[in-house]
Amino acid sequence: MSKQAKKILIAEDERAMAKALELKLRSSGFDAKSVFNGEDAVKELEKEHYDLLLLDIMMPIKDGFFVLEEIKNKNIKIPVIISSNLSQEEDVKKAKNLGAIDYFIKSNTPIASVIEHVKNALKMK
Repeated sequence: MSKQAKKILIAEDERAMAKALELKLRSSGFDAKSVFNGEDAVKELEKEHYDLLLLDIMMPIKDGFFVLEEIKNKNIKIPVIISSNLSQEEDVKKAKNLGAIDYFIKSNTPIASVIEHVKNALKMK
């Protein structure tokens, strides 16, 4: 393989969803890893380079908004796609204001579409 696979970090507390995303991303040629809370997401981003963060908002310990604020404060440059069931306009706005480049509602988005969101986001880089 000549090109290095793009590394995707998945921050998702629903383990079945995280594993499904991980498998689908891997089968689409990405290198994917899951963490299950916001605190672990920030720690992982501090020690390892990722090309994209797929971030849930509602997670234990620290939520997705905390993660967005932390990566901004720590100057970690990474495109972030929010994957959430929070569909309130103010949540979408808050996430985008904190630097998210894309936002989709998990319950309305099949995993195949998630892969398209990821591919589109990485083309922007």
